Amino acid sequence: MLKDITLGQYYPGSSVLHELDPRTKLICLFMYMVGLFMVTALQGFLILAPFTLLIILVSGVPFPTLMRGIKPMWLLFALTLVFNFFMTNTGNVLWQWRFLRITDEGLTRGVFMAVRLVLLLNVTALLTLTTTPIRLTDGLEHIMKRCFIPMAHELAMMMTIALRFIPTLIEETERIMQAQIARGADFESGNLLQKGKNLIPLLIPLFISAFRRADELAMAMEARCYRGGEGRTRLRQLRYEARDGVAFIATACFVALTLYFR
Repeated sequence: MLKDITLGQYYPGSSVLHELDPRTKLICLFMYMVGLFMVTALQGFLILAPFTLLIILVSGVPFPTLMRGIKPMWLLFALTLVFNFFMTNTGNVLWQWRFLRITDEGLTRGVFMAVRLVLLLNVTALLTLTTTPIRLTDGLEHIMKRCFIPMAHELAMMMTIALRFIPTLIEETERIMQAQIARGADFESGNLLQKGKNLIPLLIPLFISAFRRADELAMAMEARCYRGGEGRTRLRQLRYEARDGVAFIATACFVALTLYFR
């Protein structure tokens, strides 16, 4: 299950999406999110879904690799459907049992929200799968500086380090779990409280390992004379190209269409 998480992983490639400027991808992602959560009609989703599929095809990332990252989120999708089904009191009643009832509006909201989450997770996963941590840091820092956010370099660095170490921590968790299972630990049986207690032999060494890695990273950065973003130069400068303009225009057009049919 943990190996299915694709957030923070980078998939090497030379597709058009890989070659886009990281600032372009971040801004287009924000525009996509605005259109995604503004849409409330089926016509808008019929526009966004093919557009998302087109982005996946252009990225060059294998479809099974991308879909694998959605598996750990099935519980979130199920809760979204259930809460929308039973917490919406407006609309025509389709089914009712005592105080529980499902309306047509609740059914529509639940399905639309689940589709939103699926599309959003796919597109955000593509951001890290097609962008190296260094370029993502540079893009975030540049955008935050343009927005006059203080300590932009430090904030971008922290966010990127957090994303970078997600796959490492997942791998470490798998290794510790296998070691504890070999020693007789049981993470599956028992009720919810018992399962929580069974995680203690996993969490303690995981936290110790995470703090050790953080200390080693801090010492490595100090050894390389890291002193923050002031006066730092970059090996590769960010430059907008013609493909970035095409990406901006394409995203803006599709978002405008979705808002028109919202």
